Amino acid sequence: METQQLHRGRLIDHIQLVVKDLPASRSFYTAIFETLRIPLGGEGDDYFWYDELFVSTADSQAAQGKLTGRLHLAFQAAGRAMVDAFYQAALNAGGKDNGAPGERPYHPGYYAAFVLDPDGNNIEAVFHGAATRSASSVQITF
Repeated sequence: METQQLHRGRLIDHIQLVVKDLPASRSFYTAIFETLRIPLGGEGDDYFWYDELFVSTADSQAAQGKLTGRLHLAFQAAGRAMVDAFYQAALNAGGKDNGAPGERPYHPGYYAAFVLDPDGNNIEAVFHGAATRSASSVQITF
């Protein structure tokens, strides 16, 4: 891998999804991450990754022959329009509706959309409303 710089958030360093159909997952995640403005980190014959999310086949060395179970992953969006674009891009790329864009009761301003990816994982994009961040991310340079 030729990574020279990473951006990390709060709790999770990385997550690996092991999928049945890598091309279907690549199409799905490429579409949603384009709308969320997250660039492809890298790819190979049996994997690809975006920021903290690593997606591979069961044949990859890291997967050890096992598929992951159903997960819920939430990605941050910069605004409501980005949540809306995520939802439409996900549906256009083979995702299934699991909650159309709208406000949720989790806290004031919580605006999110939910879709199921090709393996049935519950994927969310969320905008937390007006808020102040101490930093957009932690930057790690090698």
